[in-house]
Amino acid sequence: MIQRAFFAGLFLATLSACAPQVPDSGQGVGFDNSLEAQRQREAALAQGGYRVPDTVLPPEGSAEATAAETTRILEATRPGAADSAALNSGVAPVQASPANPTPATVGNAGISDENNFDAVAERQTIESDAERIANNAAQYEVVQPEALPERTGDDQPNIVAFALSTKHPKGQSVYARAGFGGEDRARRNCAAYASPDQAQIDFLARGGPARDRKGIDPDGDGYACGWDPAPFRKATQG
Repeated sequence: MIQRAFFAGLFLATLSACAPQVPDSGQGVGFDNSLEAQRQREAALAQGGYRVPDTVLPPEGSAEATAAETTRILEATRPGAADSAALNSGVAPVQASPANPTPATVGNAGISDENNFDAVAERQTIESDAERIANNAAQYEVVQPEALPERTGDDQPNIVAFALSTKHPKGQSVYARAGFGGEDRARRNCAAYASPDQAQIDFLARGGPARDRKGIDPDGDGYACGWDPAPFRKATQG
């Protein structure tokens, strides 16, 4: 009986020795959480001997350094900063405020302030307006119209005068026409003129409207090659 108990105890001891050791998860991985290690850390912090790792400081040219420089520039160029003009290429910043004078009052002659009642009222008075009107009236000069010069050296018929001397519309037969060919002859002969105006001038110069030597007024209205006097009449009526 005693031997059986001895062998049972020996077997349990062997099993406990072979079992794996589970680490204490409360310490964390890679940390010494013993009482002695805690005391050493507390002593180092109390004496100021704890060194901050270099990675906490932003290296030169990093995003942190750029952000710091940007903050410095914004602070230096804010309205009222002493060195804002130096950082702004020597040009003083414009203060956008209704109290600022208009550009025209600070020497900018390219912008007119005639629509600004307050600005104009500061420079002009009723007396100055009256003086300016009087000066303009003194310089006013009436130019008398002159008669139009007479046409010289031109024996061609005046189609404008002819248009105003007639009353009937285009296409109304007034003069008798006789001959062969009719419309076909008029179409061929009218093709030789650069415009209906030129055709009408030559038509009048050859005895028109009573006579039609070239057959360019087959309907007898007195207007050659489709020439129309209506635009000339309308121009004189305004």
